[in-house]
Amino acid sequence: MLKKKTMLTAVRKPAWLNKKIRLADCGGVKSLLSGLNLNTVCWEAGCPNIADCYKRGQATFLILGKVCTRNCRFCGIEKGRPVEPDESEAERIAEAVRRLNLKHVVITSVTRDDLPLGGAPYFAKVVSLIRRETQAKSIEVLIPDFELKREAIGLVIEAGPDVINHNVETVPSLYSEVRPMADYKRSLEVLRVVKKADKGIYTKSGIMVGLGEKKREVLSLFKDLREVGCDFLTIGQYLNPSKNHHPVVDFINPEKFKEYKQEALERGFKFVASAPYVRSSYKAREALESVK
Repeated sequence: MLKKKTMLTAVRKPAWLNKKIRLADCGGVKSLLSGLNLNTVCWEAGCPNIADCYKRGQATFLILGKVCTRNCRFCGIEKGRPVEPDESEAERIAEAVRRLNLKHVVITSVTRDDLPLGGAPYFAKVVSLIRRETQAKSIEVLIPDFELKREAIGLVIEAGPDVINHNVETVPSLYSEVRPMADYKRSLEVLRVVKKADKGIYTKSGIMVGLGEKKREVLSLFKDLREVGCDFLTIGQYLNPSKNHHPVVDFINPEKFKEYKQEALERGFKFVASAPYVRSSYKAREALESVK
């Protein structure tokens, strides 16, 4: 039976955030993935777009388990001690890609600071297997920072995904309260390392707004991302997964999202998705197709 993850906010949601999540539309894809013992970030993080994506036969695969070693206060994924990686997971993901006939595949993971290379070899294995055994035309990976271990990042680059995404998530002034185990400059450096190593790979990042950031900080973040060669950007409204997570400070008006999109495009991003319900994988295929 499908169980809906609750999304509570500190104040009443405005009219532009009245989206209804129809879990009945999730059944087919959810059953397929459950049968293959696969996780998605759509489900584990309580993404508000889950019904839209599942209805279209799309999903963002979550590898390396569903328990994260970090303590970010915005994220709905379970935190604690993860289980050992599943060596057969890549094969099952390839099978799901075949059954769903996916053309653009998105792979992400929990952060695994407990593993020597943060799980990078598993990213590389999944990418290579999808390339070899499916009809997918493009692959995107949303990676953790791997504690900026060059060897780990290099393994993912060598596997040859079309897009490497690493989210900075928020402005640097909020890191200590929102993602205390992460580092803004380290995240920027991940993107810089990727672009320097292989200019043929598109880089991508994403942020949430509504956490208490100032406009000038957001614009400064755009500048920082462009300075490390970031190509694609996603901007969405933060919605706290529960009352125990960081509260929503502001609900950002849709007009402000349009303004942020224009500001970002003027700074040189090749593709920008900016709207209240935008998440990291939103229009992922469209972003890549826009530059092909």
